[in-house]
Amino acid sequence: MSEANPTVSGAEGYPGVGRVLVVIPTYNEADNVRLITQRVRRAVPCVDILVADDNSPDGTGAIADEISAADDHVFVLHRAGKEGLGAAYVAGFAWAKNKGYDAVVEMDADGSHAPEELPKLLDVLRDTDAVLGTRYIPGGSVHNWPMHRLLLSRGGNIYIRMALGMPFKDATGGYRAYRMKVLDAIDVATVASTGYSFQVELAWRTYRHGFRMAEVPITFTEREHGVSKMSGNIFKEQLLRVTVWGVSARKDAVLSRLGRKPRQGSTWP
Repeated sequence: MSEANPTVSGAEGYPGVGRVLVVIPTYNEADNVRLITQRVRRAVPCVDILVADDNSPDGTGAIADEISAADDHVFVLHRAGKEGLGAAYVAGFAWAKNKGYDAVVEMDADGSHAPEELPKLLDVLRDTDAVLGTRYIPGGSVHNWPMHRLLLSRGGNIYIRMALGMPFKDATGGYRAYRMKVLDAIDVATVASTGYSFQVELAWRTYRHGFRMAEVPITFTEREHGVSKMSGNIFKEQLLRVTVWGVSARKDAVLSRLGRKPRQGSTWP
């Protein structure tokens, strides 16, 4: 079902969690969108899927419409153009809230996140508020990445832990599940990040608000079809934002210890 006919399926939802929407942003994923939706449907038949397509010139949106027309668990959100991963997720989360879902899942379209592991995330979500799929804890792994990219990812996560004081081993991963109450509380519509730093900002806001968070191991496999959206500029944006948030948090902590109110209009989330 496309956005023009957004009747949500009548599924009762995932046991212990409720109605779940898997949000899959797409841009030029014509080779992947059919396969990823099929795998999700086989892995967890009771969840719904929203393909949030940024007007892909390769026809991804049209393929998603065909899938939706044949499956009342699949929906399509057509967006005007390429605005970044974060903006696509924010739009998908707003759609989920409007349709009354209890939880949302982030998942890449390219098969990097195995839908077959989705039950692990949702099972843990029964007793927590947010679940991060993690490559860098026992049981997690990364397949088919060049060494330099693995080192950048692991080094970046070490820096994030040091700068922000979060305990998570994989704050940059994009395979996650959130209860809707979390997204409401952290005011996800105001998240400023648009690239991969979006994942760090969501985890940081959720952590600061004191929600129950857990990590579960996942297997990350580099895409076989299409082109990765990661770039040096995206990585630089991520580190710059983390540095600003970390410095601002430390300043506010010092002010609090001195009995002063943190400054208004802070640049950290």
